[in-house]
Amino acid sequence: MMLLALTVSFSAFTALSLAMDKHQLDLHGKAPASPARMRLWRWLGWALLTLSFALCAWDHGWAAGPVLWLGAMTVSGMLIAFGLYPFRPRWIAPLAWALPVIGLAVALLVH
Repeated sequence: MMLLALTVSFSAFTALSLAMDKHQLDLHGKAPASPARMRLWRWLGWALLTLSFALCAWDHGWAAGPVLWLGAMTVSGMLIAFGLYPFRPRWIAPLAWALPVIGLAVALLVH
């Protein structure tokens, strides 16, 4: 379940970065999206972060869940900011779609 929380957190940060003009141009190389699309990315990002928190709290309880959630956010944020954006920015959007599916499959196989 922790892997699922990590991958959902990765997708959340990707959605939040797509809500910014600069990062959207980095990822897509097109004209900026409309304000409504930017709001949608922002809402999706916050919803996914909330889901990631709920997964951590549900799996590890209220004592360790929030701490592990902060760790998942740190790892996914560092991967995006220092790993993929500088070197492989075109990989971020496809990974944001694929990683939660992989995390869900692993979580279902383990439990």
